[in-house]
Amino acid sequence: MGMTVHELTYYPVKGCAGTSVARARAGAAGLEHDRVFMVVDAVDGSFRSQRTTPAMAAVRPEVREGGRELRLDADGAGELVLEVDPAGKRIPVSLFGTAVGDAVDQGDPAAEWFSEVLGTPSRLVRVREGFDRDGWGETPGKVNFGDAHALLIASLASLDGLNARIEEAGGSPVPMNRFRPNIVLAGCGAPHDEDLMRRIRTGSAEFAHSVRAMRCAVPMVDQATGLRAGPEPVRTLATYRREPLYDNKVSFGLKAAVLREGVLSVGDAVEAERYGNGAPDPGRPAS
Repeated sequence: MGMTVHELTYYPVKGCAGTSVARARAGAAGLEHDRVFMVVDAVDGSFRSQRTTPAMAAVRPEVREGGRELRLDADGAGELVLEVDPAGKRIPVSLFGTAVGDAVDQGDPAAEWFSEVLGTPSRLVRVREGFDRDGWGETPGKVNFGDAHALLIASLASLDGLNARIEEAGGSPVPMNRFRPNIVLAGCGAPHDEDLMRRIRTGSAEFAHSVRAMRCAVPMVDQATGLRAGPEPVRTLATYRREPLYDNKVSFGLKAAVLREGVLSVGDAVEAERYGNGAPDPGRPAS
């Protein structure tokens, strides 16, 4: 059998839990509803991340009414249902120290809820109308509040290869959700085959290689509990997936841009055009 889409997941609030779906629309900046919201510092507008606030993983957002309503839930905190404000008060926000313009503040109830759950003054913001942010890499594309790219694609073969190495070293295997992919592929011929995919076509959508995904501390966070559970999988990735072009960071998965908007579903066939001999390193950023 050939490659297929095994799983589709969007993450409504950057850094919080994802929503797995059977069918998704890919827009210019990624899957519909993906990273449209972001939690920021209440004082300076800088984004909050599992890198420093792992408890975000245990916050479960649910998009309702086609995006007009957002339900938030976390153990011990109760639920909050918000009517989404797409065009209200704007505040300046930043990612990785870089200003990305204004975002729409979602009000005091959301701010108070996140501040209590995360234990630090926070506010919830939404992508404003007309938000236009460039990614980077071989095919930059557009991105909402994702780190820098529209999509993260990973394969079951890559996870199986990694877990085999972890188990050989006496560790416990990790689930795919540690890597927070949008699209999981089944039927890849070998681990990390996605690294070499230049063009990917599935359903009515088409994606293009931006860069290999460099991993930080987030894969060491248990996505169910919001607690750090390292050192795996980063320890084992460091034994065979270091990337000299990126200060010897470790990689897992492919960051991709949307070339053609469309709809894709779990079970859809996947066609991929791969790099041949002599192709530029698919991880090298655009100059």
